[in-house]
Parts: sequence; C-alpha cells; structure tokens
Amino acid sequence: MSRQPGRRHLARRLTQLYGGLVLYGASSALLVRSGLGLEPWNVLHQGLAERTGLSMGAVLTIVGAVVLLLWIPLRQRPGLGTVSNVLVIGAAMDATLAVVPDTHGWTLRIATMAAGIVLNGAATGLYIAARFGPGPRDGLMTGLNRHTGLSVRLVRTAVEITVVVTGFALGGTVGVGTILYAVSIGPLAQVFLRVFAVPAASDGSTVVAAGQPGRATLRR
Repeated sequence: MSRQPGRRHLARRLTQLYGGLVLYGASSALLVRSGLGLEPWNVLHQGLAERTGLSMGAVLTIVGAVVLLLWIPLRQRPGLGTVSNVLVIGAAMDATLAVVPDTHGWTLRIATMAAGIVLNGAATGLYIAARFGPGPRDGLMTGLNRHTGLSVRLVRTAVEITVVVTGFALGGTVGVGTILYAVSIGPLAQVFLRVFAVPAASDGSTVVAAGQPGRATLRR
C-alpha cells in the first residue's frame, strides 16, 4: 500500500508529460493551418519542409535530434522528457495536420491562431510541470548560456532570430501569429505552470520546475 501514492504521483507526471507533448504538436499544427504565422522554430521547420519535401513533423523530429547531439559538447544531460520531445511532438503535429484542413476567412483563421497559441501555452505548462527534463532546444540555450557566460535572454533571442530569418528565407510563414506567440507564450506558460503544478510525492508541496518559467518554455 505504501507504494501506491508514489505510483499515482509518477502516473500523473507521465500523463502530463505525454499529454502535454501531444497537445504541443496539435497546437502547433493549428498555427500552421491558420496561415498567420508560426512559432520561431516552426518557421524554420516549415521552410526546411518546403525545401526537402518532408513533412513538418519529420523535419521537427530530425532537427530536434540534431540539436540534441549539440548537447554532447555542452555536457548537457537529457531526461525522459527531452527524448520524448524529439519523438512525440513531430508525430502529433503530422497527425493533426492530416485531419485538420486549412482555414479560410479571417474570423476562422484568427480563431484558429488564438486557439493554437493558448493551447500551446497549456501544453507548455503540462510538459514542464511534469519535471522530466527540458526540450532539446531549451537545453541548447541553457548550455550556451553556461559555456558563453551570456544571459539566457540574449542567447535565446539570438538563436530564435537566427532560426526565424533562416526559416523565412527558406519559405516559412512569418506573420502576426509569430509576434503574438513571442509576446504571449511566456505569460501563458507561467499561468499554466501554476495550474498544472504537480505536488511533490513526499510533502505535498508544489515544486514545478527549476528556474523561471520563461527560461523553461518549450521550443520545437
């Protein structure tokens, strides 16, 4: 009987981890279907997909794996969440794109964009609050921060500007959705981190993640 609380605690964390990753991929697909702009990394993924003929989900997975390899010289240690991020989000995105058609008309497009951003924030809260390790792109940024001495904000800004510009040059979609995502994902993630906080198994406290939510925000 003494093991049951621990098992339930782990089950909740795993449910949040994989539920959050699936929702992340699905919400990113909604932003694609809105046609009003993508998250910074997905601008790059879409541009590469246009050039290679691969699906966005496949490109997302490949880029995630490549970024994960960059952890080796940075001496970053991946967790279950890190590896699952690489494997699950791309598959969830492709599955959603297969069943959700492109939107038409400004009202529907704006609603789809807004739903994508809000659900992405909820997915971020679910995934990070499970405490199974950062996504590969976040780990890259924190690793660069540690090795260069530059602030996380500066490293993150430089990396994301680079991927947006590169992705746009390759044919990725940049628009109002990209801007709204950039300014709203941090506050949304902070709210949902509190909503989905997992009580610690031992004392019932609600430790959700190390560091500030803005630093932990998931990126594909």
